[in-house]
Amino acid sequence: MLGQIWHRAGFRPLGKFWCPTIIAALGMIAILCTSSAEAEDKLDSEHLFGFTEGSDIGSKGERELKSETTLRTGKAAGSFTAGTSEAELKYTLSNNLRISAGATLAYFDINGVPGLGDANRAAIQSASFSARFRLLDRDKAPVGMTFSVEPHWGFVDETKGIRIGHFGTEAAILMDRELIPGRLLAALNIQFENDRVRSVEPGALQHESILGTGLALTAQMRSGLWFGGEVRYLRSYEGAALNVFSGQAVYFGPTAFVALPNNYWLSAALNFQVWGRAAGSADSLDLTNFERYQAKLRVGFSF
Repeated sequence: MLGQIWHRAGFRPLGKFWCPTIIAALGMIAILCTSSAEAEDKLDSEHLFGFTEGSDIGSKGERELKSETTLRTGKAAGSFTAGTSEAELKYTLSNNLRISAGATLAYFDINGVPGLGDANRAAIQSASFSARFRLLDRDKAPVGMTFSVEPHWGFVDETKGIRIGHFGTEAAILMDRELIPGRLLAALNIQFENDRVRSVEPGALQHESILGTGLALTAQMRSGLWFGGEVRYLRSYEGAALNVFSGQAVYFGPTAFVALPNNYWLSAALNFQVWGRAAGSADSLDLTNFERYQAKLRVGFSF
C-alpha cells in the first residue's frame, strides 16, 4: 500500500543508491538522537543549510577535512544515476580568508536515456582549488557575506560519464543572517558556474554556464541539532557568458545538520525538482539539463 501511494505521488526510487541512501539517513537519525546533546555550542553556519551554504569560514589557523557525497538521479526516460564523492582539505589563513583543495571520484549508471550513451563506470572526475573571502562578519554587520571562487579541472563529463578535458570556475556570493540569535538562521546564495569542455575524442569545443540562487532557513531543535528547508532556482545556458538559454529548474527540500563531539559534524539535504522547463519544451519539469532528485551528504571535522 505504501509503495502504491509513493508511486501515485510521482516519486521514484533513487536508482541503485536508494538502499544505501535510506541506510545512511537512518544512521544519521540514530546519531542525532544519541550524540547531538554532547556537541559543542559553537555556531558555524557554513553547512547548516544543505546545498545552500552559510558565510562562515572558520577561525584563523583552523583546518577542516570534509567528505561530500552528491547523488543526482532521474531523467524523463530510461535510468540515470550519477554519484560523486569529494574529499577536501581546508585551511583558514586569517579571519577573512580560507583556502582549500579537493579531488572528486564519480560513478555513473546510465541506461536508455535519450541523448546519453549507456554507461556503468567509476572514474576520477576532477581536482579543484578554492578560496573564500569574508566580506562582512555576521557578528559585526547586519548580515554575513562571503565571496567564494573555485576553479576546477575535470577529466569526465558530469552528466554523460565520458572522458573529456574541461576547465571551469564556480563563483558565489554567500550571505546569512541570524533571525533569532543562536536559534533561527536564514541564508541566500547567488552562484555562477562556467565550463569549457573539449572531448578527448576529436570534437568541437563547448562552453556551458549556469546561473542560480538559493534561499534556506534552518532552526536549532536542541543543542547542535538543526532542521530546515531550502529552495533553489537554476538556469542553464550554452556559452561561456550565459549566451543561449537552455533550461531552468526549481528545487525544494529538507535539510539537517548535527554537531558531534570532538569537532565532528554531519549534514544532509534532499532536493526534489518541483518545476522546470527546457528551452522549446512544454513539460513542467526540465529533465534534459537537470535531474528529478538531488541529494547531498557531508561529514567533516576540524582540527
